[in-house]
Amino acid sequence: MTGQWKKPAASGLQVAVHIGALLPLLWLSVAITDGRLGGDPVKELIHYLGMGAIRLLLLTLLVSPLAKAVHVGQLNRLRRPLGLWCFAWATLHFAAWLALDLGLDWSLIGAELVKRTYILLGFSAWLVLLMLAVTSIPALLKQMGRNWKKLHGLLYLVVILACWHFWWSVKSGWIEPAVYTAVALALLAWRYQAVARWARSFR
Repeated sequence: MTGQWKKPAASGLQVAVHIGALLPLLWLSVAITDGRLGGDPVKELIHYLGMGAIRLLLLTLLVSPLAKAVHVGQLNRLRRPLGLWCFAWATLHFAAWLALDLGLDWSLIGAELVKRTYILLGFSAWLVLLMLAVTSIPALLKQMGRNWKKLHGLLYLVVILACWHFWWSVKSGWIEPAVYTAVALALLAWRYQAVARWARSFR
């Protein structure tokens, strides 16, 4: 009975992940149209998208230890949709910064990457997410075999880079980035054995 319940439940949770990741974007489109983003809408838009990406990243990191703790392996099926939505939100965050803050001025973009370390950290995290998203394609996954798991362990690095990027990007106030960093460190500690195995795989 339990095994029969798990698969439909996991499928339902996958649908919930897609809905939960999409609805805030739909709200954002309404907020932009109605002028609800405050006095600095560009800054608020970029921040909103970045926060969504970090939350989805932390949820992605949560899945495996949670599935192990509650003995429901089917929960691991949520990692891929959560990871892809995290990449989608991070891409929108990056694109909004490029288009709205810098006006797609490529010379200015290069200067900002060199001048502002937190932007370089965020860009590095996005590049890794891009690589992980591309290699999530089933055909590539099969070709990579065990190397896929080794590569996707880079998610641990992305978490650190993203929190670092968030902390340094905040002009005033440290409580919010501190909370997210604490959650990220707690999740990494919860997954200590998996992180250690991944680190040893490079020896």
